[in-house]
Amino acid sequence: MATEIPDEKPRKCQCETHHAKSILYQILNREDGSEAKWHQRYCGPHRSMGSKGCSCVHRRRVALKTPEATCRRASEVLLKTLTFIRNLPSFYHLPWEDQLVLIQQNWAPLFVLGMAQEGVDFDLREISAPSLLKKILLNQSLTASNELGSSSLGAPSAEVQKMKNLLWKFWDLDISAKEYAYLKGIILFNSGCHVLKCLPYVQTLQQEARQALMEFISMMFNRDLGRFAWILQLIASLQDIDTDAIEELFFRPVLGEATLNVLLIETLYIKPDWL
Repeated sequence: MATEIPDEKPRKCQCETHHAKSILYQILNREDGSEAKWHQRYCGPHRSMGSKGCSCVHRRRVALKTPEATCRRASEVLLKTLTFIRNLPSFYHLPWEDQLVLIQQNWAPLFVLGMAQEGVDFDLREISAPSLLKKILLNQSLTASNELGSSSLGAPSAEVQKMKNLLWKFWDLDISAKEYAYLKGIILFNSGCHVLKCLPYVQTLQQEARQALMEFISMMFNRDLGRFAWILQLIASLQDIDTDAIEELFFRPVLGEATLNVLLIETLYIKPDWL
């Protein structure tokens, strides 16, 4: 596994260097009224990330430091995930509409779980975007710049760090291959808030995977179900991972302008009944 993201040397956030009566500051921000208090700048190890922080942190974007090697490993993880799904007859017994919903909703959590199982860590580099002042001075279109940035400037740093945090938590638990298999079943058959044609059947499949995981943990860890509860909490957190961030970070360099959702559906042979 690659080493953890090296901590940056502490530096004062740009947000804290403004002057309340600065004309330039008022022009660039165009905000009236009192300003909100700035939170402490995020800069810490993978276990210490908070949900709040200075707004500039959430604007930071990152890319892979070694995209060729990391994207190759990520593609291998995705292929193994799709192979797991292909080998589940119960999945293909579902109507194609239900298959489509489950894949579109759950491929990202399954992918991150696969990254954890395969021990794929990765290093990042921060991407420097042109400042607002520079855009104004160069008379660049802010709208065009934003559109370009959304497709070519990597993924949001906060979202990527959230994923790395979860990976480390899975690794700390030293989850076995059998536990990972049950977890994949729990995630794949998570219907969420969607109305499925075969909702009771999907719920039954997920419950069976939960029951099998609980029995396995009970047997292997002397009926200590605290581990079971902690693992379930982790996979619930996987649902909060930003799908777009995963696609931009790991697959945009490979896919170009193609859409990963379409590729997944074609790979799994999910087709309407009339085709």
